[in-house]
This record gives sequence, C-alpha cells and structure tokens, in this order.
Amino acid sequence: MRKTIFITICAMGISGLWAQELPKWSKKARKAVFSVITYNADNKILNTGNGFYIDSEGIGVSDYSLFKGAHKAVVVTSDGKELPVTLILGANDMYDVVRFKTETPKKQESLIPATTQGKENEKVYIMPYSTQNSINGISGTIQNVDSIGNNSFYYTLSMSTGAKDVSCPVMNENGEVIGMIQRNSDSEDQKSYALGINFAKSLSINALSGSDATLKSIKIKKGLPEDESQALVFLYMMSSQLEPEEYLSILNDFINMYPNNMEGYLRRATYYMDKNSDEFVSKVEDDLKKTAEVAENKAEAHYGIAKLIYNYSISNAKKPEKANWTLERALDETNQAISVSAEGLYYQLQGDIYFAMKDYKSAATAYENVCKTPLASASAFYAVAKAKELVEGTDKKEIIALMDSAMAYYNTPYGKDAAPYLFERARMKSEAKMYRDAVLDYNAFYDAMLGQVSAEFYVIRQQAEMQCRMYQQAINDINKAVELEPSNSGYWVEKGSIHIRLSQTDEAIAALEKAVSLDPKNADAYRMLGYCQIKSKDKKKGLENLNKAKELGDTVAEDLIKKYAK
Repeated sequence: MRKTIFITICAMGISGLWAQELPKWSKKARKAVFSVITYNADNKILNTGNGFYIDSEGIGVSDYSLFKGAHKAVVVTSDGKELPVTLILGANDMYDVVRFKTETPKKQESLIPATTQGKENEKVYIMPYSTQNSINGISGTIQNVDSIGNNSFYYTLSMSTGAKDVSCPVMNENGEVIGMIQRNSDSEDQKSYALGINFAKSLSINALSGSDATLKSIKIKKGLPEDESQALVFLYMMSSQLEPEEYLSILNDFINMYPNNMEGYLRRATYYMDKNSDEFVSKVEDDLKKTAEVAENKAEAHYGIAKLIYNYSISNAKKPEKANWTLERALDETNQAISVSAEGLYYQLQGDIYFAMKDYKSAATAYENVCKTPLASASAFYAVAKAKELVEGTDKKEIIALMDSAMAYYNTPYGKDAAPYLFERARMKSEAKMYRDAVLDYNAFYDAMLGQVSAEFYVIRQQAEMQCRMYQQAINDINKAVELEPSNSGYWVEKGSIHIRLSQTDEAIAALEKAVSLDPKNADAYRMLGYCQIKSKDKKKGLENLNKAKELGDTVAEDLIKKYAK
C-alpha cells in the first residue's frame, strides 16, 4: 500500500515537472488559440476541439476530424468571442488537418509560423486554449524530425499529451509556431506527434477540388483557389455540381476577389439569364455592362456577350418581355468584336448567328473568313459548304470542292474523325448525280468506321449503287440492311423494289409479302406486290392487293387496277 502511494506521489511529481508557466511571449500568443465547435445539419453539436490562427485575416487551422460531416462551425477566442467559420480553404484526411477562414471584426492576433524547421533536441512548448490571463503549458523536446515532402515535416516529441491538446500549437523558444499536435491513438504513449506548420499552411483549394472526397465531406462553403486561372476552372467545374444558390455565392466571391476579371460578371450574367424572367433582366444587363467596362480585351468582351446572347436566343423560344436578348443584338456585339480584332473565332460566331437567322449567304461569307484564319479546319470548310448548299442557285460542284478542301485535312487511310465529312460529301455527290464517286465515298466511310455502320447506311449506299447500275452490290447492301433490321417494313419494300427493277419477280414477291406482314397498312407494299403477282399470272391476288393499296389511299394503284382489271 505504501509502495502504491509512493509511486503515485512520484508520478505527480514527474507530471508537475512538465506542466509549467510558459515564456513571456505566451501572453500574446494565447490570443491566437481558439476552441472549435462544429454542428451537424440539425444544428446540433457535432464535435469540439482546438485550433489556432496563422494569419491576421482570420486564417486558422485545426484537425479535419472535427469538421468531417459538419454543416456549420464556430471558433471561440480566448476573450470569449464567437466567430463563424466562413470558408474551408483546404483539408487533408491522412494528416487530419483543415485550413479555414473565420469572420473577423478586426485584425486577428495570430501565431508567427517558424521560418526554419524544428531540430532534434530543440525545446518546444504546447500552447493550450485558455480564457485565463495566467496560462500553463507543457514543454519537452523534439525527439525526431521526418520529412513529408515540399519543405514539410512531421515531429516526434518527448512529452505526453492528451485529447484536450489535439490541434494546439507547438511553439519554439522564440515564440514561433512550428507545428500542430496530432491525435495519438495510444493514450499511454509517453511521446507526442506534431504536423509541421508548413504542411497546414500549404493546404489549398485547386481547380479540381470540387471532386475531392475529403473536402466534399465538409458541408461548409469552400473558398476559391488563390490562383486566378485555377479559380476560373473551379467556377466551371462547380457550375454543374452545386445547387444554383451555392453557385451564385461562389460567383459573388470570385467577383469580390477578382473585380477586374470580366469572366466573373459574364458567368453571373449567364446565371441570371438562365432564370429567363423579367425579374432578373436588370441584373443581367448590369453584369454585361460591367463585363465590357472591366475587360482589358474589349473584343473578347463583345465576343463573350455575343456568344451568351446567341446561345440564349437559340435555346429559348419564350423570352422575358423586358429582355433584348435577340440574334440581332448578338450579331451587333459580334460585329463590334470583329471591328477590333478579325479573329477566326469571331467570324465563326458571326456565321452561326447568320445561319440561325437563315441568312445563309451571309453565313457562308462569314465561314469563308474563318477559312482565311489559323482557325481554318475541316469543320470550317464544311460549314461553308453547308451554308452555300442552302443558297438557291449555288453550283453543286462548288459545294463538292469545298468538301474536298475539308477532306484535305485528313490523311488516308481515313479514321473515324474523317467519317462524317466523307458521308456528307457522298450525299452531296449523289445529289449532283455523281453516283459512282458517291459510292466511292460511301465505301471510304465504311472503311473509316471499320464496318461499324447502321442498316440505314446500307440502304443509302444501295440507292447510289442502283443509280450507277452496280446491281449486285445494291442487292448485297439491301440484304445486309434487312438482316440488321428484319422488322423494318420499309427496308423490305426497298428490297422488293430492287428485285422488280431487275425483273426478279419471285424475290420481289417474297420481300413484299414480308413487308405487308410487318405493316398491314403499307400502301406501297400492297401496290408493288399486286403488280408483281399480276406479272406472275396471279391476276386475282394481284388485283386484291392493288385494291388494298387503293383503299389505303394509293392513287397509282387505282391506275393499275384500271389497266389490268379488263
């Protein structure tokens, strides 16, 4: 019994050696240490713990475990002030650390991060959270220093700490913070562990943080990346991941951080324009005006506004009465951009606007201007061809020549990227009655697609083959079409038509009987079947089917009945 008492007294004596009054700098430093309270979605306390400020603007650090699942958090300073956490600025679950910003009514007392790493055997102090003027802390030495990359370190300390010390700062003799106490899984461990302050300071939001599971587990609003270009990418990523009100809040933050970046105003105008309501028209116009005002590149501003209005105009049939978001206005903005800088991208939009306005001649001219810039491409030449195709009286050979220019951007053997242009050129050649050339393009399309084509393709190629008397190829293609889509009555009618043209009556009858079995209301199928049956000397059945075609509204069948009913 006496032995037990002696051991207890000794332990108390040893513990007392570690707990001591901190150096003079602690009176000021303690003001930077705070208590943290996090809340769940029901506004009930989730966790409590510690943290400290590392920046006079209210930037603090604590352990991530406190914040996981939190919808709200506040810090309580040493003088009892309760300040809400406004932004999460970075988090790491492996090292259990989070960086955040709180509301601050004035310059916040903060700890000065050490400029050099702690060294082995260096004396250090733990600064606990306290609301008292007199503050006792724990001191010890650094036992081991491990590098964790990027000038960041992990410390093993020769001192024992408890749960109440987690996320308290580790200070050196000069009163600088070198690290943050980590949670110890072994409560009996006489050593403690601290994450170097540089690691905590380096936590940040980047362009891809929206998909970071650690950050997503914290339901408190996230800050923007501190790099302006990354912040723009972050805005784009968040536009599809956040609720509208949350996204608007981030847009407002971006504008506050970067008031001279036109993208913020343009994207906020997009947000308000998507509401498609008179209520937001003035907000849209204010942001569009600001876009033009702050932009260093005025042409780019006019282009951005034009593109926004163009996209809105072609997507919304019903527009707010007060809104002047028309194709004509989009065109005016585009023309202003071109007057400043004749960029291919601006001409492309000009062409798209004219095309939407059905002014195909002007659209073709705009697309031709694109082809004179570094933006010239297969798609640009195709756009010219497509626009000119819709201009009455355009020579079809001119259109095909434009498609030749589009195909010049690809090398043989053609791949899938060239396939759409091959198919369109084949179609245009067919319409120009250049059937053999069309078949060659359809063949090239088939090869570019590695044979992965639809039943419809075989029907289309077959039609060109029939025009240039490539009969066997045509039969092969229609047979492939009905093999791929055996329930398509139209394809069986097409097959019957081919066999009729080639005087293959039995094959035609078989195909047409299949067609009417699939679609009993197909007048064409009944007419052609009736015709074939009469040619095969089965006049009774033939006339029956011609009458069915007539009943279904086929006027040609009526003429055939008059001819063969005698």
